[in-house]
Amino acid sequence: MLYAESTGIETVDEIEMMVEERMENSVSALSNSLSTLRTGRASPAILDRVMVSYYGADTPLNSLATVSVSSAQQLTIQPFDKGSSGDIEKAIIESDLGLTPNNNGDLIRINIPSLTEERRKEMVKLCKSMGEEAKVSVRNARRDGVEKVKKLEKAKEISEDNKKDGEESMQKLADSYVKKVDELCKKKEEDVLKV
Repeated sequence: MLYAESTGIETVDEIEMMVEERMENSVSALSNSLSTLRTGRASPAILDRVMVSYYGADTPLNSLATVSVSSAQQLTIQPFDKGSSGDIEKAIIESDLGLTPNNNGDLIRINIPSLTEERRKEMVKLCKSMGEEAKVSVRNARRDGVEKVKKLEKAKEISEDNKKDGEESMQKLADSYVKKVDELCKKKEEDVLKV
């Protein structure tokens, strides 16, 4: 957070920068979450949420193995420690991805099946849900910023006009980030529904 050095009081510009940073983080988190949704094409990102129980500790799959795309419908996983391949296979089976790994001891292959119509609809719902969470986060950032601006006006640090300008500016920011969220979700939904 940015504060004015001498007074310890934030300015409207600093509040706006903080609010915009929070909104940007929300959109970035949504983008990362959406990349883990399966679309029927092989992408290493779909395994980003898989956690492997490795020597008793939950460890992200991508820190235990190299995940690569061998064809449009197949991923290969090369474990750094061959002894962990059973744990990796188990974690993938237990994940909510609906994938079945083939383990030959050295390499794990995952064939990415085409999504059924029902599974596509579930993915679209999940996508909309993720988008709604991101919008709530953007609106919360706007609300917090507006409250801070109101406090500045109450403390006679800024004029009523400055308060209104700050509120309008934060509303415009929120609108632009909500639009970005909608665009990201729409793009992912099109990917998921593409046969």
